[in-house]
Amino acid sequence: MSLCLPTILDCPLPYVANLARRERGTINLVVIHCTELPDMETAREFGERVQDEASGTGYSGHYYVDRDGGLQCHVPLDREAHHTRGYNPRSIGIELVNRGRWPDWFDSRCQVMQESYPQAQIDALLSLLHELRDQVPTLGLIAGHEDLDRGTVAASDAPEVQVFRKRDPGPCFPWPDVIERSGLERIGLE
Repeated sequence: MSLCLPTILDCPLPYVANLARRERGTINLVVIHCTELPDMETAREFGERVQDEASGTGYSGHYYVDRDGGLQCHVPLDREAHHTRGYNPRSIGIELVNRGRWPDWFDSRCQVMQESYPQAQIDALLSLLHELRDQVPTLGLIAGHEDLDRGTVAASDAPEVQVFRKRDPGPCFPWPDVIERSGLERIGLE
């Protein structure tokens, strides 16, 4: 099956110039996330928020893929987006619009992620992954945010209960299909 890359809207975040620069040759990993927010607009608003006053930056991925396959680039590849603790210098963050556990991320009663990923979204993701492999020859690995960040926090409804900080992209993400069709090797499953 031939994949045609949809148009990528260039939508840089207001603080992109404050993000650390990097060389493409240092990138070898893609980290798949879900926004855990209701829509692209809310994800954009969240990404624009300055979370670190010292650097003037916030949390974001490089690319965002909407449910209908629409693509946006919020951070260029030559900058480090803040999306996965400890992996930002070497990775590309791709956010898929999906509710995840929204709006109760840390409520112990709301930890099951049930929203599926539409085929248009997965096809756009795969097209983007193929394009990125062409642009970044050192790219060979892929992981979910949940694979790399296994930290826990106290549940918001029951502080004595620990819940995972990150569960994305979650159980509805079609890992076998994405691995087979992307040619990338999944890491972080230990």
